[in-house]
Amino acid sequence: MNIYPQLQDKSKKISVVGLGYVGLPLALAFARRFSVIGFDINAQRIDMMRQGEDPSRELPAGAFEGCDIHFTANPDDLRQAHFHIVAVPTPVDEHKVPDLRPVISATETVGRILKKGDYVVYESTVYPGCTEEDCLPILEELSGLRLGADFKIGYSPERINPGDKEHTIEKILKVVSGNDAEALEQVALVYGAIIEAGIFKASSIKVAEAAKVIENTQRDLNISFMNELAMIFDRMDIDTLEVLEAAATKWNFLRFTPGLVGGHCIGVDPYYLLHKSMKLGYNPQVILSGRRINDGMPAFIAKRLVQMLIQRGKNPSQTKVLVMGITFKENVADIRNSKVADLVRELMDYSIHVHVTDPYASPNELAHEYKLMLVDNISDDYDAVIVAVSHDAYTKLTIPYFKNIMTKNPILVDLKAIYPKPNDNGLLYWRL
Repeated sequence: MNIYPQLQDKSKKISVVGLGYVGLPLALAFARRFSVIGFDINAQRIDMMRQGEDPSRELPAGAFEGCDIHFTANPDDLRQAHFHIVAVPTPVDEHKVPDLRPVISATETVGRILKKGDYVVYESTVYPGCTEEDCLPILEELSGLRLGADFKIGYSPERINPGDKEHTIEKILKVVSGNDAEALEQVALVYGAIIEAGIFKASSIKVAEAAKVIENTQRDLNISFMNELAMIFDRMDIDTLEVLEAAATKWNFLRFTPGLVGGHCIGVDPYYLLHKSMKLGYNPQVILSGRRINDGMPAFIAKRLVQMLIQRGKNPSQTKVLVMGITFKENVADIRNSKVADLVRELMDYSIHVHVTDPYASPNELAHEYKLMLVDNISDDYDAVIVAVSHDAYTKLTIPYFKNIMTKNPILVDLKAIYPKPNDNGLLYWRL
């Protein structure tokens, strides 16, 4: 099934199923070299993309120029494609259990239109074995075709970093895999046409799946260690950042910092590995411990602020706090799995009156997802301000600015350690 030449001369098309943070940039990158069908179940998002607008507000209008791409919400249009890429979200539910409904639904959509000679490649983050054990049977059942004899599959984990204008798709080395040697070679050729940084051929689909899921699990564990250090050093009245700066003078010290761990990768992927491991009868200790620490940080920060408010003679139930930043990371609009939202809820549980502001977040999405509102105007009577996300606009603010929007005995909580420690006895400054 040598499909690459037909994709090159555009006699065959590539489809990308799921046009979010991962799928849309990928589809546009392919559309500069190949003929592409971009599919998403959200017709409103499709309409925006047809107008050259990224619903996620990550890409400029110019990113759509010179692209051979047809955007559609009609699954029948996928019949025109022969190389299908599934790039839908893989979240967890309220019980932290992997929610495979989006990837299963996308698999069913592709299975219904799958033809002899087609390829199906998954980019969604899953646990090792998901592609072959959960998705493949659906493809075979709905298409009536058989893997190897009739079609091929592969897995190439996404490596999109929202908000990062330097490490774009083309500049990040891509891991690829296939169900056999021929599939691996063809998948590598297709991705190699757009990836400047190079291709790494994994020995199997499971290896590629595992590589993806441990990338973010490793970061999660390292950050959880920093968070635990921050809690310990806070009790000792030691500045964690100063400790890390001192430790980082050693050549092999790994540079991680404490903070809220949210988003749709680092705060989610470890649960996929946990789920698979526990199904196999092994209860992971280290991964689970790291998740507990990171998930508990909003409660720790809220409790610490309440203690500071009381120390400054303020009744928490009669105070007003401004939280600056609600997205899961700096300079993006994505609010999925925002731990800042959890922090806001924790503060509200103490009957604190909380205002939230963010230059990137959508008020409608925030209201729908978390039932929280963004304030239109920042007032000047806050008892404390929490800078939770290091948006560029916030990095330019000064200590006098914060003092001007706060009342007597103000408290500034700098969760991202953006600002130098102020020499101001009138301001209580605290960071992780």
